[in-house]
Amino acid sequence: MKTSTTPPGATGTKLIKRALALSIVLLACLAGLIGCHADKGAVAEETPHFRLSDSLVSMIQVDTARAQELESELRLSGKITFDEDRIIKVYSPLGGVATEVKAGLGDRVEKGQVLAVIHSGEAAGYAQQRTAAEDNLLIAKKNLEAAEDMHASGVSSERDLLTAQRELSKAQAEVDRIRAVFSIYEIGSGSGYSLKAPMSGFIVERKLNPGMQIRPDNADNLFTISNLDEVWVTANLYEGDIAKVKPGYAAAVTTLSYGDKVFSGKVDKVDNVLDPETRVVKVRIRLPNPGYLLKPEMFASIGIRFRDGGSMEEIPSQAVIFDKSRNFVMVYRDRSDIETREINLYKTVSGKAFIASGLKDGERVISRYHLLVYDELNGG
Repeated sequence: MKTSTTPPGATGTKLIKRALALSIVLLACLAGLIGCHADKGAVAEETPHFRLSDSLVSMIQVDTARAQELESELRLSGKITFDEDRIIKVYSPLGGVATEVKAGLGDRVEKGQVLAVIHSGEAAGYAQQRTAAEDNLLIAKKNLEAAEDMHASGVSSERDLLTAQRELSKAQAEVDRIRAVFSIYEIGSGSGYSLKAPMSGFIVERKLNPGMQIRPDNADNLFTISNLDEVWVTANLYEGDIAKVKPGYAAAVTTLSYGDKVFSGKVDKVDNVLDPETRVVKVRIRLPNPGYLLKPEMFASIGIRFRDGGSMEEIPSQAVIFDKSRNFVMVYRDRSDIETREINLYKTVSGKAFIASGLKDGERVISRYHLLVYDELNGG
């Protein structure tokens, strides 16, 4: 049987040496880690601060937050209609047959332009009356001249002279009457007369065709002319919203035909009569119509803005960034000092954003190409 030759205490010495060696290794690793962190810190310190490039500076738009009175928007549906203050119905004053129709539906006509030529027995009768009246006037003038000569020579009495003067006045009055009829009815030579436009505008209704007979007792109009420089938009306003809308309020109108194009007008009238069945009143918006883009009977979507009371900071709604279920803005101080700031958005109305908290009056925010800046700053 072999016995151990290891001196007493040798085992403890080996354990101590091993522990010292392990401690040295651990200290070396720790030093390495500290060195790595120090190097990374040095790299971080060397990283340049964010700064907008020249190209981005030229592209962005900056708006200033201002305290404004709170607004709300009421959405209505309606349609484009004629401005009834700028519409005229054209009738024929005489019966006859339409020999020419010179204006079609949708045509633009100028005041005094011939719409149709009518062959009329009544016009021929007026022509005969004019000829007879002018002949009678000539005779009355000659009779007066003879009466004046006879009165001057003492052959006739003053009563005969006065009678001749009265006859001349009557003949002149008849000629003036017939001439006025010709002027009003636009009667030409013979049996024809011209139906002319009483104002400039568009033919929005035509009920006359060539060869059509016009009865003297016809009470129907032949043309309708409307000036479309302005149009109306009519909509139904429910009883609960009547107090929110008043004449003069701004209105924004869009149509199916022109997509997002907004036409700006004002509330012109709110009816005082409530429909007992539908519980609505009619509201009317007066709208300029540049280029005659808006056509009567088009459907329209209407937004009427009204005051809510109180005030909040207002910025363009396009400046708000929605990300991760929160709202942010890019607060701009200079090209090297831009802050991503969370805000409490109260509401948006017609391109305006009202901010309940997160912005102060006078602070500036980026409202154009702000998403690029947001992604650069936040690693998007």
